[in-house]
Amino acid sequence: MDYSKHSFERLYKANYRQMYRLAYLIVKDAEDARDAVSQVFAQLWQLRPAVDDKNLTAYLLTAVRNQSLHIVRQRGLREEMEERFLREQQLHDDKEHEELMAELRQLVDENLTPRARQVLALHFDEELTYKETAEALGISPSAVNKHITLSLEKLRKKLNG
Repeated sequence: MDYSKHSFERLYKANYRQMYRLAYLIVKDAEDARDAVSQVFAQLWQLRPAVDDKNLTAYLLTAVRNQSLHIVRQRGLREEMEERFLREQQLHDDKEHEELMAELRQLVDENLTPRARQVLALHFDEELTYKETAEALGISPSAVNKHITLSLEKLRKKLNG
């Protein structure tokens, strides 16, 4: 093969579409397909292998196929690493959340009356309304409000103090 600039440009123009189509069929992404073809031509220009003109198209298509498969493998590895990172991050976040919740439970247990703890548990954990909480405990909704307001104020002071 002749590696003059003019011959190389002709080779590129004559084969680009066919190489791009093959790459796109494999990688299923326009940018990755362009990258695969560009990489093959860059390597061809740098390495300048001794390829017979009769076998040049087959050589190029094989190189594009191999480069495209490499891109697919790399993409798969990248996606696997991203998924692994997200899973590990979620585990870390879950553990951190559990630790914070344990600290909050301890703070509640150490600083609130049994009745205040019951009110908070029904309202926040069981997601009952003030009225439903009041009915469950046999107290008035205003008493529920008072317990919640005073309890949260007390906990804020402990957390900020």
